[in-house]
Amino acid sequence: MSLRIILIDDHTLFRVGLKGLLEHRNIEVVAAVGSGEEGLALAEDLRPDVILLDMRMPGLDGLGVLRQLRQSGLEMPIAMLTTSSNEHDLVDALRSGAQGYLIKDMEPDDLVVALRDIVAGKTVVAPDLAPVLARVVQGENIPAQETSPFSELTPRESEILSLLAEGQSNKAIARNLGISDGTVKLHVKAILRKLGVHSRVEAAVIAVEHGLRAGRETSTDQVE
Repeated sequence: MSLRIILIDDHTLFRVGLKGLLEHRNIEVVAAVGSGEEGLALAEDLRPDVILLDMRMPGLDGLGVLRQLRQSGLEMPIAMLTTSSNEHDLVDALRSGAQGYLIKDMEPDDLVVALRDIVAGKTVVAPDLAPVLARVVQGENIPAQETSPFSELTPRESEILSLLAEGQSNKAIARNLGISDGTVKLHVKAILRKLGVHSRVEAAVIAVEHGLRAGRETSTDQVE
């Protein structure tokens, strides 16, 4: 299966060379751009299977692009492709919503495998950084300022989570907020990923335990 990707990297020679390598391996590079701002606009229009994003760029850097994509509700997988093996960069990327953290010296065939794994739903990091990922998953190496499990949620996601905690269905939430069912589903997926849970029930339990409620009357709709 051919993958459609957007490549965002400010180094022209690297970007052009990688585009050729990927296309030779049946990866369709639908856009290859040199700035975060261009990448943001194209991600909305082209909706690729995965975005391959440089970490260090002038102007809007990779983490800034990543966070803006997530805040805008775009949920396609995003993989950072960088020269940095700094574990703090890895943690920042994962906590901001990246599904991959890959190092630029990897073999092209390994990159293709990693991209396919990421699109399939896996979180993939460079082998040398795998121990750091394990510590993150186990709850270690958490920045001191993160005192709330909801710190990574956008205001809209927090609002939707509070309604989930009241037992409202996607349809009821969409009606209450004046948005579509599909938009609610995208936000719910983002909430589950950011909270590290696998179901809306688990997310609702966390919300109730931490007192996150919307202050609305509970809907009579059943949870979907």
